[in-house]
Amino acid sequence: MQWNAWGDPAAAKPLSAGIRSLLRQALGIDGEPGKEPTLEQVRLRPSALSAADLNGLTAIVGADHAAADDRSRLLHAGGKSTLDLLRRRDFGEQDAPDAVLLPAGEDEIAELLRFCVEHGIAVVPFGGGTSVVGGLDPVRGDFRAVVALDLRRLDALHRLDEVAWEAELGAGLTGPEAERLLGERGFSLGHFPQSFCFATIGGFAATRSSGQDSAGYGRFDDMVRGLRAVTPVGVLDLGRAPASAAGPDLRQLLLGSEGAFGIITRVRLRVHPVPETTRFEAWSFPDFATGADALRAVVQTGTGPTVIRLSDEAETGVNLATADNIGEQQITGGCLAITAFEGTDAHVASRHAETRDLLAAKGGTSLGEGPAQAWEHGRFNAPYLRDALLSAGALCETLETATTWSNVAAVKAAVTDALTTSLAETGTPALVLCHISHVYPTGASLYFTVVAAQRGNPIDQWRKAKAAASDAMVRTGATITHHHAVGADHRPWMRDEVGDLGVTVLRAVKSALDPAGILNPGKLIP
Repeated sequence: MQWNAWGDPAAAKPLSAGIRSLLRQALGIDGEPGKEPTLEQVRLRPSALSAADLNGLTAIVGADHAAADDRSRLLHAGGKSTLDLLRRRDFGEQDAPDAVLLPAGEDEIAELLRFCVEHGIAVVPFGGGTSVVGGLDPVRGDFRAVVALDLRRLDALHRLDEVAWEAELGAGLTGPEAERLLGERGFSLGHFPQSFCFATIGGFAATRSSGQDSAGYGRFDDMVRGLRAVTPVGVLDLGRAPASAAGPDLRQLLLGSEGAFGIITRVRLRVHPVPETTRFEAWSFPDFATGADALRAVVQTGTGPTVIRLSDEAETGVNLATADNIGEQQITGGCLAITAFEGTDAHVASRHAETRDLLAAKGGTSLGEGPAQAWEHGRFNAPYLRDALLSAGALCETLETATTWSNVAAVKAAVTDALTTSLAETGTPALVLCHISHVYPTGASLYFTVVAAQRGNPIDQWRKAKAAASDAMVRTGATITHHHAVGADHRPWMRDEVGDLGVTVLRAVKSALDPAGILNPGKLIP
């Protein structure tokens, strides 16, 4: 990935005429690129590692797999949130890990952790680098240095059980590489978050990721059957059977642990045969409330779409006005919903027919395959648009939550109001777009996209807006995060999420598995 933007430079594209017009008319942004430092102009905080430290770490992983040069450090300086990218545009001194280490396996990881405990060095596990909540910030805390532990060499398909439909994958495998290896054997994992092109198996587990096909295949933590992790005090090897009553499920200590309890090295997952067929259909609803009620009916009936999503009026309108993502002329307003079905021909046909009848009965109008296929074609590209918006002087970021169906309208209104009010106080109107991205029988996830003009210090501007939105989520009984994890950004609200006793439990687990506290300090645990 690029050091100062989302991903592959070849996939970046300039703002379209439609988006530039929208920025001028709605936000007063002329769209002219701002001044940004080049890679050569970036000044990093000098590495705090001594020559002896670096020699000791290099001896463990080998000279080809340890680096303390500025370019390697900058590429591991954090994730890809708007705050991360705004910091990379700073001409002042920037922070980064003091070295980058690429271990080959569990033995080297264990030895590295022992070395770091003995020498007071913090360790940040690093997968695809796609965190948008400060989960990869190189926080030193009370330690004299911090290193990034890049797991890309843990990239094997260790085992595929074609009878049980289980695969054991290395934590460093990216989403596309995992699909390629499984696909060669006729299988698929079916986990497609927006970060799919770069994020890793270990990162999916460590953040409780949820993919766009979650209606059909579940969240990533639903897929996990077992996993291994190296901690400073030993190795955890968890998960023996499809289900167990042998006490609390200790896998859950590592799912969502964000590298604070151990370094996940392997994950055993439920997989499925590559689908025989896929069918798409898009729908239009007169308003968000009607569409949300239709999605609720579908998931509570259990008709079984693989993908089901609903954009609100604002998001549908922006997509139509800019024609960057949907661009179908039959969308004339209202709210756009997307459905997709995967599986055998017969199973897809029956699920599609039942879902179609239900959506129509709930007030939906079919738009055919086109808009849904257009969404599927561009579903991983939105972060590239954010890069261009930031460069043009816009503030653009996403945030998400989840709540019960009966509370969806209240949470949506409260978060939207908090964002627009906070940003108005900085002198800019805001476009707040929302969609339902994941559904459950009892509730749904709300995913917000915010666009405003950068005013004053845009880092402080966004922090205040995000804090206002987070307070609104807590106040209305929603979760602080549905699938972006906690990191450093959501950490201030974790006590509200789990309570004082919950924080005590998290700290106890941290003390048991990482007594010296070297693993990813400053994240997850208040």
